[in-house]
This record gives sequence, structure tokens and C-alpha cells, in this order.
Amino acid sequence: MHTLLWILCFLSAFCIMEFMAWFTHKYIMHGFLWHLHKDHHHKDHDSWFERNDTFFIFYAIVSITFVLLWKYTSFWPGLPIGIGIFAYGLCYFLVHDIFIHQRFKIFRNANNWYARGIRRAHKIHHKHLGKDDGECYGMLFVPFKYFKSK
Repeated sequence: MHTLLWILCFLSAFCIMEFMAWFTHKYIMHGFLWHLHKDHHHKDHDSWFERNDTFFIFYAIVSITFVLLWKYTSFWPGLPIGIGIFAYGLCYFLVHDIFIHQRFKIFRNANNWYARGIRRAHKIHHKHLGKDDGECYGMLFVPFKYFKSK
């Protein structure tokens, strides 16, 4: 039973992070913290590091905090929650930063229905260089319209 609860906590944290990524992107990155996110839409520097990476750091700290809560208190869900947040962050990094933005030159040749759909959705979002208007979506729950063949 304990293993089932552990898995449920992990999966719940992972799925909640999909919502948090969408919410953070729509209302915080394209809201009051636009100054940290705008270099992601319109690169204005020569550095590999983007100010937008601050959001990755924030969620990494949240993940580490849950793991530390598990380690130093009796809060057993801290470990599966922390690992769930980390797993989502890793998946997001692979899809968004490596696959879509090619910050590392791997996964270039992926050309299945998901790859085409996620690239199409992201391209439409990035057409908007300003803070307003761009459609926001998650990594897993991308609007179906982007997966239709054209």
C-alpha cells in the first residue's frame, strides 16, 4: 500500500507541474515577470543562459525543498513530490530546451505526429514577441489543433 501511495504522490506532482507550467507561463512569465521571460521570445544577449532560466531554478529549489523535508522531517511524501517535480522539469527541459529550441543539438530529426504538433504550437506561440496575445499550453496537454496534419 505504501508503494502505491508513493507512486500516486509522484504522478500527482508530475501532473500538477503540467498545470503549474501552464499557469506560470500564462500569468507570471507573460505577466508581472515578463522582464525575466522576454529574452526567451526575443534574444537580446549573447549568453547561453537566459533570464528565463530563472524559472527552472525556482522549481528546482521547490523540488529540493520537498526532498529535504522528507530527509529531515517525517514528511514521507516529500520524496515522491520532489522527484515528481524534478521528473517533470527534466521532461520539460528535454522537450522545450533540447527538442524545440535546440540548445543542445540532439533530437533534430524527430518527425512524428507529436514532434510536428509541439513544434507547430511553439512556433505559433513565439510569433508573438510581446507580453500579450501568445497562446499558452503545457508540455503534455497541447491543443489538438496543432496535431492535425496540414
